[in-house]
Amino acid sequence: METPDSPPTPSLDPRLEALLQGQPVDAFAVLGAHPAADGSLRVRAFAPGADGMCLLDETGKVVGLMREIDERGLFEGTLGTAMRYRLRIAWPSGNQDIEDVYAFGPLLAEDELRGIVDGDGEALRHALGAHHVQVDGVPGVRFSVWAPNAQRVSVVGDFNTWDGRRHPMRLRHAAGVWELFIPRVPAGARYKYELLADGVRLPHKADPLARQAEVPPATASLVSVGEEFQWSDLAWLSQRASQDINRSPTLVYEVHAPSWRRDGQGASLDWDGLREQLIPYVKGLGFTHIELLPITEYPFGGSWGYQPLGMYAPTARHGTPEGFARFVDACHQAGIGVILDWVSAHFPNDVHGLQRFDGTALYEHADPREGFHKDWNTLIYNYGRYEVSAYLIGSALEWIERYHIDGLRVDAVASMLYRDYSRGEGEWVPNAHGGRENLEAVEFLKRLNREITQRFPGVMVIAEESTAWQGVTAPVEHGGLGFTHKWNMGWMHDTLEYMKRDPIHRRHHHSEMTFGMVYAFSERFMLPLSHDEVVHGKGSLLAKMPGDAWQQRANLRAYFGFMWAHPGRKLLFMGGEFGQHGEWNHDAQLEWHLLDDPGHRGLHLLIGDMNHRLREQPALFAGDHTHEGFDWSVGDDHENSVFAFLRYDPAGQAPPVLAVSNMTPLPRFGYRVGVPRAGRWRELLNTDSQHYGGSNLGNGGALMTDGEGMHGHAQSLLLTLPPLSTLWLEFVE
Repeated sequence: METPDSPPTPSLDPRLEALLQGQPVDAFAVLGAHPAADGSLRVRAFAPGADGMCLLDETGKVVGLMREIDERGLFEGTLGTAMRYRLRIAWPSGNQDIEDVYAFGPLLAEDELRGIVDGDGEALRHALGAHHVQVDGVPGVRFSVWAPNAQRVSVVGDFNTWDGRRHPMRLRHAAGVWELFIPRVPAGARYKYELLADGVRLPHKADPLARQAEVPPATASLVSVGEEFQWSDLAWLSQRASQDINRSPTLVYEVHAPSWRRDGQGASLDWDGLREQLIPYVKGLGFTHIELLPITEYPFGGSWGYQPLGMYAPTARHGTPEGFARFVDACHQAGIGVILDWVSAHFPNDVHGLQRFDGTALYEHADPREGFHKDWNTLIYNYGRYEVSAYLIGSALEWIERYHIDGLRVDAVASMLYRDYSRGEGEWVPNAHGGRENLEAVEFLKRLNREITQRFPGVMVIAEESTAWQGVTAPVEHGGLGFTHKWNMGWMHDTLEYMKRDPIHRRHHHSEMTFGMVYAFSERFMLPLSHDEVVHGKGSLLAKMPGDAWQQRANLRAYFGFMWAHPGRKLLFMGGEFGQHGEWNHDAQLEWHLLDDPGHRGLHLLIGDMNHRLREQPALFAGDHTHEGFDWSVGDDHENSVFAFLRYDPAGQAPPVLAVSNMTPLPRFGYRVGVPRAGRWRELLNTDSQHYGGSNLGNGGALMTDGEGMHGHAQSLLLTLPPLSTLWLEFVE
């Protein structure tokens, strides 16, 4: 307390007072080393809670003491000459020798900053986030974040007691990029950003570009390991880049990693556990790819990953990013590709996430008619903002380049394409031309696909798109969206509706199985039996089938045989391969005990056999996307509920395959089907085989054509069609 005889305490520089109170101020203007009037350097540092501080030279020798000029932790000292210095801070727990954060200049280059503003995803992903760097031989982490409407942004974390006054960042660009280099921050350190907007301190925000995060429900970002993972998949990547994906088989096993299989304590497997168990399982079944439901970090487990916030970080639920890289590397070593379900349509409104990130609608639209998804209570990205589209494109590039991902399945594309998606009259805003198309989202998708196609040949980008939008898989230069494949939701819906019917009624709904061929080659389709078909009261695939237990399995086997022979890439959600009874429960593992039952083992064996035989038969995959790969033999026999079609290799390098399905429980004897070649046709697959749990009715393994013409062909086969079955027959020279 001052007395009348004591000299008045000098008033503190208003900028320093603002710093101490956590108000907006250029910290670099008042902290660090600055020339004094006498030619020396005045050094200021802020360390609330410290007992004392002094200045060290590079050898660790004390070259100056620092006095506390404010009891709130502000220290000041003098250096006689310009030099590299360090701070020795006396904390109650001991001394800490550390470089002064405010002695380092800016690190981001101007071209990187311009790239962010211009919407360059590659520039953005390398510039923003937490990156290990060395500055003048000093290791540390460069933090940078986009927050154009914030008055102050600070890095807070384990290394500064989460005190936003300790490490205010430098504003680098008019577009609002903030940057700070903090020396010697260790890998694994937790951090977030503290932002001040309109004088209000916002809830701490996770880093939008964090490469690692805490295990939910904790929400902090983590400084990831700086070392590059040592990959061993160069041969795989070279083959991927050189192969024609349209002439390569694609058989996808869709997996929700937390619930595929649990360990002995009921916990989800980590990446190493999945590497040891999932990969050999998938390889044994003959699938070419594993598709993972979203693993970009997400706060709510019940969303299955479809409400992500960490678009650059593998979820910590299964371990570290390095563990995920080991998993992908092992997949490639086993000859299996990895596809990620990737969500660019929306994000959740958790306070630590992107919503009103800098106090304004930054990543989302301010108008709820454009920026709010009523269906999912989520926020919609503002694709027309260059930095936002760059953020999303940077995420896609990150997964492909850093983790060697082989494909992205883009979720909810229909909701992105239409401004009136799931909205009533007056609940949406027309585009600039008065239409319902989201022109900004269209341009974003085109740019995304163009960049991936140009930079990563062989990588698939698959659209979940359920409307009649034209040219989803057409090249961007031809006016399309540029996806490599599109999920055929119409085929899935129609055929499942047919299969759910009692066989006695199927003859009245024959077109549900044939209509898909009307448009089968309008896009490059993938046939999905996905997770969406076995949740929310829909029951499992097996439970959809009519009849008793034997008939249910026979129906499902026949359907699988029809699907695997039908044009289009194949996708099956986990559990379908052995006929899970109950619908999928994300909180429990699959019903693995069913494999002890011969009937379910038969389904499992069938899937494996179909996968391996399809991969050996170019006629069953090389013409998936062209009219030359398909021809109906019997498409109109609704009375008998029989379907027969031929598959061809358009290059003519493999013999044709005939697929015949009998969708009734009655065997058909002497059923004649026309074929294009005379000679011996071998039974390649019979879903009614006793090996699969069937009645073992068939054609003795092979049969010869006779000269009776049928279905536009000069030759025909006289077949026995088992009940509820699909046959594949291959022409043998």
